[in-house]
Amino acid sequence: MTDSLTIYTDGACSGNPGPGGWAAQIKYADGSILELGGYEAETTNNRMELTAAIRALETADHADGILIVTDSEYVLKGITQWIHGWKRRGWKTAAKKPVLNQDLWQRLDELNNSSVGWEYTRGHAGDPNNERCDDIAQAFSRGESPELANTTA
Repeated sequence: MTDSLTIYTDGACSGNPGPGGWAAQIKYADGSILELGGYEAETTNNRMELTAAIRALETADHADGILIVTDSEYVLKGITQWIHGWKRRGWKTAAKKPVLNQDLWQRLDELNNSSVGWEYTRGHAGDPNNERCDDIAQAFSRGESPELANTTA
């Protein structure tokens, strides 16, 4: 797959549940960057991780060749592995319990398609794009409004 854009995502939560923030950095093939982020007063870290991926894909608007880089194994394994069983079982886990965050998983599933690739990066390990998303998400979780890059034409 030739990636026309790469998306880095992250979520943060102060307390779990508690106030949270999410961030995404969309890097276009021409070198331009668009950063997104937001705040929720009462949420969980996993909901923020999912929200970051959803909002980024909504913004990317079905571009051909998207690579999403996440530091959340929950998001990566959920969308690439676990979701198939959840759907087969009527949104139940293998333990027959309702899937947590089903609303967000269903929306992410709607946006995910064969032109979207998924990749894991270890959080807090020096990936500058992941670190930037972490900084943005953390700031939003504290109720701050960080400056977001937008170098798109």
